[in-house]
Amino acid sequence: MTLRKFAGLGALLSFAMPGLAMAEEAAAPVLNSGDTAWMLTATILVLFMTIPGLALFYGGMVRSKNLLSVMMQCFAITGLISVLWVIYGYSIAFDTTGMEQGVVNFNSFVGGLGKAFLAGVTPASLTGPAALFPEAVFITFQMTFAIITPALIVGAFAERMKFSAMLIFMGVWFTLVYAPIAHMVWSGNGGLLWDWGVLDFAGGTVVHINAGIAGLVACLVLGKRKGFPTTPMAPHNLGYTLMGAAMLWVGWFGFNAGSAVAANGTAGMAMLVTQIATAAAALGWMFAEWITHGKPSALGIASGVVAGLVAITPAAGTVGPMGALVIGLAAGVVCFFCATTLKRKLGYDDSLDAFGVHGIGGILGAILTGVFAAPALGGFGTVTDIGAQVWIQFKGVGFTVVYTAIVTFIILKVLDAVMGLRVTEEEEAVGLDLAQHNERGYNL
Repeated sequence: MTLRKFAGLGALLSFAMPGLAMAEEAAAPVLNSGDTAWMLTATILVLFMTIPGLALFYGGMVRSKNLLSVMMQCFAITGLISVLWVIYGYSIAFDTTGMEQGVVNFNSFVGGLGKAFLAGVTPASLTGPAALFPEAVFITFQMTFAIITPALIVGAFAERMKFSAMLIFMGVWFTLVYAPIAHMVWSGNGGLLWDWGVLDFAGGTVVHINAGIAGLVACLVLGKRKGFPTTPMAPHNLGYTLMGAAMLWVGWFGFNAGSAVAANGTAGMAMLVTQIATAAAALGWMFAEWITHGKPSALGIASGVVAGLVAITPAAGTVGPMGALVIGLAAGVVCFFCATTLKRKLGYDDSLDAFGVHGIGGILGAILTGVFAAPALGGFGTVTDIGAQVWIQFKGVGFTVVYTAIVTFIILKVLDAVMGLRVTEEEEAVGLDLAQHNERGYNL
């Protein structure tokens, strides 16, 4: 994902061939229209994943009296994070001032404010592996990742958080959790997890483990929905959920293949392995459910699709087709049992399985990336010692889990003390559509 990983090659050429380096410095960088067109397309696809994709996926799974509230949260988060991203989020995540490889300092954890309010960004600003496409496109592309991550958390506490508290929580969480984790993983040499060697091509830690753990903490802090688990809380419109899952599947090609930040072979392979893992996970969840419960369900296959998309995300740039097949099958089966059996045994109310799918799928995918990125197992990474890389992946997962859990818990407890997080029992019974927005998402 980061654009700084190519800097070492340029430095080497400058040292070995100073004359060539001077000539290159004199020549103005040239925009590559093919890379630009692809990154524009990928950006649109990733935004499409949140609105309408995730809004429909989540909207169909809640009860009808909460349909609009979930969709409203997805739309409001899209607006809020877009504004915060351009004010300071992009700078915190990708400003590399003060960073030095192998040196742990403040800027190993968080970027500076040199790019606050997008200072210095013009139509002529170029970026990329070889400065090939507009920085404005990269900013927008990364913005869509910043949007969908907090939106995923909504699924864990659906049907019970106040809209006002949700907005403030998402703004603070984005600032203290998402942007710093993105910086540590993707900003390049000097970023904490980057220097550790953590492999995360498109967001296994930054997006999915981050959102899944935050969702688990949120549903525990808020407590269970009124009547859970004895009161039936079946999805009100699985047609919406299937349509949303289909949009997520299509949009995810922008998510993963776009993370190559170029129209190249890496993007092509990322697209292929994304399709393979997703298909395998959908079948894995479906057959696991069929064997366990006697019948396959539409909700199950839709959930399996998302589990496969999540698990392949950190690995998409480094694993081969057969590795993707194994990752997908494992994700479908493991996430099925975590979202059903494990949740029932532990009794937590993760409304729409944000933790069971995104948290567990992200962890599984991140660990298996360390295995299948190895060329010895058909991968395209530089992993020569699988055991060592798996340990690095475990460290990256562990750091993300602990950091996200602690900071999310503190944010939620402070907000609960200051303004309260949860709607009243009466509002919950009426439904958040009417109680929070004075509208209905369905006809009586």
